[in-house]
Amino acid sequence: MNRIDRIATPRPLIGVSGELKDFNGFDIQSAGHKYVFSVVEGFGGMPIILPAFGEVYADNAYDVAELVDRLDGIILTGGRANIEPHHYGGAPFRPETHRDPVRDATTLPLVRTAVERGVPLFGICRGIQEINVALGGTLHPYLWEVEGKRDHRMPQTDVLEDRFAPRHPVHLTQGGLFEKIAAKAGLGDKEIVVNSLHGQAVDQLAEGLVVEALSEDGVIEGVSMPGATDFVVGVQWHAEFRVLNHAFNRALYAEFGAAAKHRAAARSHREGVV
Repeated sequence: MNRIDRIATPRPLIGVSGELKDFNGFDIQSAGHKYVFSVVEGFGGMPIILPAFGEVYADNAYDVAELVDRLDGIILTGGRANIEPHHYGGAPFRPETHRDPVRDATTLPLVRTAVERGVPLFGICRGIQEINVALGGTLHPYLWEVEGKRDHRMPQTDVLEDRFAPRHPVHLTQGGLFEKIAAKAGLGDKEIVVNSLHGQAVDQLAEGLVVEALSEDGVIEGVSMPGATDFVVGVQWHAEFRVLNHAFNRALYAEFGAAAKHRAAARSHREGVV
């Protein structure tokens, strides 16, 4: 492919939500490699890490709308910290609960802006929770203590393949987007088997979202937003892990990638890069 072809068919630019972390006494902006690489592996996109600037967004010193308008898609990553309950009217966390107010203050307005401006949005693990809370929904902060729910938390092992190994089936909603994606990919099953590494989960679903997948114990594992102007999907499992080795995750990434590529082409046309 020559330079003219590359310009005429731009690869989609995908923002991957990052976190502000301490590394040997230094503040760093980071995102897990598997999320970043999944953009390349899943559909050949160009990933960039979106910094967690927190209240800087709210002060308009860093314009979230300007940032979103320059992107062709956004992946909201998982994370150890949980969304603080005051964002959805819940009781305060216990002292030992991990939290990340800087990320909360970054991703929640990011979700709302992406939905408003029609930018493809894909939430993974904490990401599905961020979509739900940003749009008005609530969470179970300690899912394993909810009657009738199993323990969905990460297996206690240092072996990566065991942490992200398939753990339980989820049922796809009949006639829903996920079922259509599965059928399009030639997957006849109404159930898929997924990994499980979360302590929080969706409780009350935000207005506009619909359930796309449920676990056997009734946990919401997948959502979409039919009324959105573009792709808005969240999954509770880690779809980014070894994307090409899981047939449904591969198909889901392909759908997200197709939406991002469509926006990239339209955006380059508007900007006169043809």
